[in-house]
Amino acid sequence: MKHLVLTLSIAAAPLGATAHEVAKGPNGGPVVDSAGHHVELVAMGSELVLFLTEADDKPLASAGTKNARAIVQDGGKTSTVPLQPAEPNRLVGTLAQPLGSGARVAVSATMADGHAVQARFVNN
Repeated sequence: MKHLVLTLSIAAAPLGATAHEVAKGPNGGPVVDSAGHHVELVAMGSELVLFLTEADDKPLASAGTKNARAIVQDGGKTSTVPLQPAEPNRLVGTLAQPLGSGARVAVSATMADGHAVQARFVNN
């Protein structure tokens, strides 16, 4: 039941409610500003990588990140992908299959400094 409520709330929420898209990042993925941090999403095959930077584009250490996960809605299916910190500034997870066009990805994590980071992406 919790997953259904979470899924419905993600689907119903406007994409720009907590963050806005800045541009393409240095790794080629879309970048979202969240709580003074930048989050860049890069999907490479079945690997999902999030690059974290400060507002001034300096790397934000991912060590100590807690409760990091991505909720992925793709092809009518919803899955939760746990994300693991990978130095220096990445969160990495494994997808069941590569992201399809139009797939929605909602990311949430609590950084080591206590800041909550949330970002929403649509795969183009």
